[in-house]
Amino acid sequence: MSQRFKLSIFVAPFQGLVFGRMKNEASQTLKLAFPIVIGELAQMALHLIDTAMVGAVSYKQLAAAALVLNTINIPFVIGIGMTISVSQMVSLAHGRHDGKQVSHYFYNGFVLCLLTALIISGIIIYGENILHHLGQDPEVVALAIPFMRIMAYSIIPMLLFMTLKQFSDGLEYTKTAMILSVASMPLNIFLNWLMIFGNWGLPRMELEGAGWATLITRSIIFVALGLIILNHKTFNRYIAVRGQQWKLNLQTWRELLHIGIPSSMQIGMEAGAFAVSGIIIGTLGAVAQASHQIALSCASFTFMVSMGLAQAGSIRVSNAFGRQNWPKIELIGKSTLWTALVYGTLCAITFAALRMQLPKAFNKNEEVLELASYLLLFAAIFQISDSTQAIGAGLLRGIKDVTAPTIFIGISYWILGIPIGYLLAFQFGFGASGMWLGLIIGLTFASIFLITRFLRKTRLKNVS
Repeated sequence: MSQRFKLSIFVAPFQGLVFGRMKNEASQTLKLAFPIVIGELAQMALHLIDTAMVGAVSYKQLAAAALVLNTINIPFVIGIGMTISVSQMVSLAHGRHDGKQVSHYFYNGFVLCLLTALIISGIIIYGENILHHLGQDPEVVALAIPFMRIMAYSIIPMLLFMTLKQFSDGLEYTKTAMILSVASMPLNIFLNWLMIFGNWGLPRMELEGAGWATLITRSIIFVALGLIILNHKTFNRYIAVRGQQWKLNLQTWRELLHIGIPSSMQIGMEAGAFAVSGIIIGTLGAVAQASHQIALSCASFTFMVSMGLAQAGSIRVSNAFGRQNWPKIELIGKSTLWTALVYGTLCAITFAALRMQLPKAFNKNEEVLELASYLLLFAAIFQISDSTQAIGAGLLRGIKDVTAPTIFIGISYWILGIPIGYLLAFQFGFGASGMWLGLIIGLTFASIFLITRFLRKTRLKNVS
């Protein structure tokens, strides 16, 4: 019997055990992630629905929507990053079985996120004239400014809804927010139908109508989730101690900000890279802007699944981190990364195969369709790195490692991705595709760094 065969007989049972444990952990993460993913997809679907319904009016309206969404996306996702601190600290306290601390983090986190939402909304409203200085089509800018003002107001109920969602997600109660997110879709479609096109006697408001529909929808789901958390028995143990725990505490804010600020910067720098790319592409004309928005909308839709996986993995890792169970942390992390790799590969194949069909759901202009189908090839290329970098960042947040990842994410996108993309787009004449190549480079570097750092940190902890 050969030495290799003897070794395989000895190792095989252990390989099977490890694979079985990896499969079990992946299954648990997917079970937690599924409602989160559905909720994220429902929220992204609202943007896609708005884009498609506005695009049916005209491609200039579509370009105006793209300009506003690209411009406000950076401050908006910074707010979302702040809400992530709630799920991280709640899941940490939940892992320690400390219900009073859960309630305390929830209250302080909600107040912090409310303040963040008000500041972000105010900045956008008072800074709307920036659209006149971005080198965009004047007609597009004129359409964009009223829409931008309405969307700024809608950020407040949306971030508060996200805060409540992060609280329930941190406790691994993910279905309620999912149901509300899914229910918001037909509501938003109906309101769009009424306000964009002026049905049932309402004035035809076109792009502004889409903004009002979004504001109303976001307000309704925020109020609904708030009432459920305050009154449902599932959350009663955390609400019942509000008299003692619902007090503002400076140290608690420091803990929340320690996670929230780097998380906001991480997400903001990535979203900012895409937003700035969209603005730069917009200087090439309305056709390039609309095509970019179509390809980006498709890529953003698939990214929501990665975000859901990242959040589920982060919550489970944070829960294990509360017990300092490093073998469990490593197992959860590796299984989630493998899941992301498989998912990213499937998305890449789908985009490449359907690149000619997907843009037709958004617009009928032949120039827009041709360029959008071409950009979808670039979107296909970065699906794997986009998915794995999101998971890597989420896993590192789960073990409260946020500073170094934030620095490297900044390097990946803003020192490598955007400058290289700009050079390719304008100096080498690649146009919109040059900016997308820059994004691919940034995402790839970020993915390699984040995954390597997580695996190294967990390996060192398990050895020690």
